[in-house]
Amino acid sequence: MEVLRVENLCKTYGVGDTRVDALRNVSFTVEKGEFVAIVGPSGSGKSTLLHILGGVDRPTSGNVVIDGTSIYELNETKMAIFRRRQIGLIYQFYNLLPVLNVKENLTLPLLLDGQKPDMNYLKELAGVLGLAKRMNHLPNQLSGGQQQRVSIGRALINHPAIVLADEPTGNLDSKNSAEIVELLKESNLKYHQTLVIITHDERIALQADRVISIEDGQISGDQWQRGRESRAREAGWQREVRS
Repeated sequence: MEVLRVENLCKTYGVGDTRVDALRNVSFTVEKGEFVAIVGPSGSGKSTLLHILGGVDRPTSGNVVIDGTSIYELNETKMAIFRRRQIGLIYQFYNLLPVLNVKENLTLPLLLDGQKPDMNYLKELAGVLGLAKRMNHLPNQLSGGQQQRVSIGRALINHPAIVLADEPTGNLDSKNSAEIVELLKESNLKYHQTLVIITHDERIALQADRVISIEDGQISGDQWQRGRESRAREAGWQREVRS
């Protein structure tokens, strides 16, 4: 089942001598449950691509369809609602609200949407993230790795159609980076969560199902590495992976 379709995406900044073509006719699709890494050198356009996929920036031309919705046909109000409900965003700098505790930061997308949290899912998610004993802590009482775990949980709390992560380990040491990657892989396997990660870290890219390479604003490669079942076996999972 197709969750994401990108059609001839272009993004241009400036005009004349200052014109920069950040993206040039980028097209690809992502199926439900895929773990995709998007890689490329600095300035290749990969972060611009993620911002457009997440509805944070608008393309100059082209189309993005998420779970059957052409997102750039939505007005600003409907876009904000769709992004909150269907797109989970993870950044390297966490973006937690300092006056809210862990539980409140985790459930913020639901509260903004006027929904009551599913307490069973919240408890399960906190356990998976290793935050069960930190729910009443403020962000400044957490380590960097713990704060990133909260941002991952916040991205997952709504069961979004897709989770987009922009260099999610870029602000962490190697130990915390490895733990965050394992958590993202677990969310992909356990919850069948579609995951697209922008990264320059080869270790992350090698663990994805598929690697899309970008250079000079264009796709230069699209390579399958393995399927979800293969990664589940590699991770030693004994539980059934939902198809």
